[in-house]
Amino acid sequence: MRPGDLLRQLDRHVLPRLARGAARLGHGALRLRLLSGVALLCTAAVLVTAVWAADQQPVGDPTRGDVTRVGVVQGQSIPGYVEASRSELAALLAAPATGPAPRTYALVAFSAYLAPDRLPPVLAGVEVSEVYARLWRPGVQTQIVRIPAQRIPEDVIAGMLEVAERKDREARDYRERSAAVVGDGPREQELRRWYDSGAQVASDEAIAYRSRCSCVYAAVVRGEPVALDRVANRSGVRAVDPAPEVRRLDRTVFTPPLPEQVDVVRPPADASLPPEPGVPSGSPTSPASSDVPTETPGGPGGPSVTTPTCTVAAARPTTDSGGPHPGPAAATTGAEPSGAAPGGRAPGTPTPDGAGPTKAPPDGADPVDAPSTPVGTATATGPAATPGGEP
Repeated sequence: MRPGDLLRQLDRHVLPRLARGAARLGHGALRLRLLSGVALLCTAAVLVTAVWAADQQPVGDPTRGDVTRVGVVQGQSIPGYVEASRSELAALLAAPATGPAPRTYALVAFSAYLAPDRLPPVLAGVEVSEVYARLWRPGVQTQIVRIPAQRIPEDVIAGMLEVAERKDREARDYRERSAAVVGDGPREQELRRWYDSGAQVASDEAIAYRSRCSCVYAAVVRGEPVALDRVANRSGVRAVDPAPEVRRLDRTVFTPPLPEQVDVVRPPADASLPPEPGVPSGSPTSPASSDVPTETPGGPGGPSVTTPTCTVAAARPTTDSGGPHPGPAAATTGAEPSGAAPGGRAPGTPTPDGAGPTKAPPDGADPVDAPSTPVGTATATGPAATPGGEP
């Protein structure tokens, strides 16, 4: 019974009887004492009802509004991050046991980009929640995608196929926009270069993901500290960053380092885009950007997949099918890995949800906002990539 119903029942059944009794008593000291008692009784009933109603209120979510960040940030030392992750995992192992070992979430960063069939032996013994993937090409920024995956490698392969379909639509959209540009002036030529480069890289990404490329560079897992330590000691694992503070994945932002980042976290440079006015062409790349480790033929799990070289990738107008690619000076929102951020933004300064392209396209470009909800099982994390996950 709700508090309002209880008070209405008191008014309907109790108060009329008390009023009739008071009328029969007439006037005098007895009636005054009776009315005082009734007033005290009603006050007590209201207080009891209020306390009872407060106890019946549902308990709110204590984690609402809290966002936990796990991983690296722009400008952070990579060796320092790796060492700190080892120390935190060692502290979990050394903690005195007070019962069953707690299962802890952790961010696993790989030392190379791996194909889906290379993941089972590396992640054996722990539960996998999601993986992060990116098609790496020297001097090119490509989009980071987050693929929810509990079954390895089946869910990763399925997620890559969905990414490939989305990239096909994105490439088509770029080509249509390029064909719609009218005129042959400098501005129109620049617009065509932007759209044509976006179509090229999206097409290359589609081919790569459809071929099950060596693109996965991190995973979010859950397991006991002993199991996490076994993963950390396996070949191909760069760091296991335990996160015992994480309770909900949809309230957590993961920012794994890219394999080519060896000294400091920085967004990958893109030397393939037309330079902005006053900016010389051929932007320098990060120290290790031209020599990133990938799985080699003959390694565990078989030969790697060869994919075409992308000629351009980032800081292009947004399309309605995949969101913007990362820009050298772009900002991040939501669950964004480091370097080239999900949804194409580099880490550092957050932007409001629904922000447009990471770097302004040439005047006259016609960007279309990316969808605010994930596409299938593979999403461009933009905070969404929004952080996603299981409760």
